[in-house]
Amino acid sequence: MKRREFIAGLGGAAAWPLVARAQQPERMRRVFFLHALAANDPETQGRILAFQQALEALAWIENRNIQIEHRFAAGNFDLMRAHSAELVALAPDVAVASSSSVIRAIRQATANIPIVFNLVNDPVGQGFVAGLAHPGGNITGFTFMDPPIVGKWQEMLKEIAPSIRRTTLMFNPYTVPYYPKWLHELAVPATAKPSEMPVHDEVEIEAATKAFAREPGGGLIVAGDPFTNAHRRLIMKVAEQHRLPAIYNFRQFVIEGGLISYGPDSFDVVRRSASYVDRILKGTSPADLPVQAPTKYELVINLHAAKALGLDVPQMLLVRADEVIE
Repeated sequence: MKRREFIAGLGGAAAWPLVARAQQPERMRRVFFLHALAANDPETQGRILAFQQALEALAWIENRNIQIEHRFAAGNFDLMRAHSAELVALAPDVAVASSSSVIRAIRQATANIPIVFNLVNDPVGQGFVAGLAHPGGNITGFTFMDPPIVGKWQEMLKEIAPSIRRTTLMFNPYTVPYYPKWLHELAVPATAKPSEMPVHDEVEIEAATKAFAREPGGGLIVAGDPFTNAHRRLIMKVAEQHRLPAIYNFRQFVIEGGLISYGPDSFDVVRRSASYVDRILKGTSPADLPVQAPTKYELVINLHAAKALGLDVPQMLLVRADEVIE
């Protein structure tokens, strides 16, 4: 064989593995997403869609280069722990956790798998991260509620129902362990006297609401967490039965008949968390990704619910609303 032909042959042989590598499919990455609510909950479905669309915009296409394993706890703490154990067995590239109770369960199951949380309150106070700017460890994400918003709930509730002289915060102590900070914020405005309404199950929701409603001039503030969200239909039902003006921080409450809600856009928070999943899959450590706060808030008012309570919604409040349901 002539030398020129031999060299040409070597060049072609060297190109073969390069061509073969170029034709190989992308490596499939796996993401585990544990939701606090039920699979068929409209709030859950909206979050899944927002997350999927955000990943697609970042070139992560499901079943092509990424596989998302969704699990649903339906507000059940035992299910959160069971699914967290399943997470460790699956060994995904990244885990996504919605809510404080979910991240607590996942954190107990693993200290190695990178975790991105969303819709979590007070991550530093709960010990999930060392600091907002420098989380450290394997956890980072996107917060949901800042304590000053709780004071705004009370102000807005008083604005839509001026007869309110006292308010109470309904919460589950397990899902809202940071409730003392929220109660402190409620005590700051002088518009109404605050109290607390800890509840653990449906029986307590009904009994505590009935007891609070015995005295006139009351207003109900419902903490946004997996427990109250999962039991929102009962909470709205007993509030209506006892003619209690109530404010929530998830718009889904108001869409389903509640009076008023004010809080971050939950779908937007979940959508933004996809950007951290993208960065971690590309090699960034969670410890180097600062915890971020919400950027979009929305006020939603249900005029039908207001009419049923005999309330005239102030025009200025309607003007500020992002959505008005008639």
